[in-house]
Amino acid sequence: MNCFSPLHFWRLIPLALTVALVPASQASEYEYLSWKSDLYNGGRIYGKPPQCVDIPNDLKLCHNVGYNQMLLPNLLEHETMAEVKQQAGSWVPLVHKNCHPGTQVFLCSLFAPVCLERPIYPCRWLCEAVRDGCTPIMEAFGFPWPEMLTCHKFPQDDVCIAMSHANATEATKPTGYSPICPPCDNEMKTDAILEHMCASEFAFKAKIKEVKRENSDRKVILQKKKKALKLGTLRKKDLKKLVLYLKNGADCPCQQLDNLGNAYLIMGRKVDKQYLLTGIHKWDKSSKEFKKAMKKLKIHKCPAFETVFK
Repeated sequence: MNCFSPLHFWRLIPLALTVALVPASQASEYEYLSWKSDLYNGGRIYGKPPQCVDIPNDLKLCHNVGYNQMLLPNLLEHETMAEVKQQAGSWVPLVHKNCHPGTQVFLCSLFAPVCLERPIYPCRWLCEAVRDGCTPIMEAFGFPWPEMLTCHKFPQDDVCIAMSHANATEATKPTGYSPICPPCDNEMKTDAILEHMCASEFAFKAKIKEVKRENSDRKVILQKKKKALKLGTLRKKDLKKLVLYLKNGADCPCQQLDNLGNAYLIMGRKVDKQYLLTGIHKWDKSSKEFKKAMKKLKIHKCPAFETVFK
């Protein structure tokens, strides 16, 4: 197995990343600290010897994480790079939402673990901080925190991967974070529109008739006339009487819901018995980004969220 030793790795990693073999309470910026999991047994996992491989450029979640090689199989039982890329792709939009500064470090420690002689897992507190910061955004799109990332699985008092920015243990928002309701992110960027589309089961063009507060949610009542772009499992007869809910959106800003005169690209998905609003963008043909997104929708391949968030 051609893996770096801890010392060799420390010499090669960029200055933004620090490797240290010290207790988590004495963290530098990032720490890579040894902890042996039951997943590894005698240097082998899942019946295959772990190997160091280059992190490919199209592994977007981790291609700029601060190191160039990763262990495969990884710590989430993915044995092929194709599987790693398919599963990791579902998490890229969450990193873009900046829900916690440690999100990428936490995820990449599992999807693309650093090459050291023993497997190294993220600290439980880092998992909990990322979970607490990002779960509200995930829930806004109808996704729960997945079982595969249950935080009690990770070490608490042993050595582990840590990130010790100020307040990193808290679910605080990074500089520049906007409190806008996640589905209402009104940046008319092609990638943002496509991310909302991928997190949605259906999409259509429509105007809004009325918006009401209902407990911690906002109830969005649409006008009858709608132009379907993507129906998923939604039937056309359901489209006529469709009512959407902005999950936990009673108090966060959503500029689109303040202006009921415009037509919007409206996206949603069914969670339990509710239809959730997962994205809303002004239908603006004068916007180059919007036109580009509409064109890309026909060929864009979405990551398979349903295989990850269980």
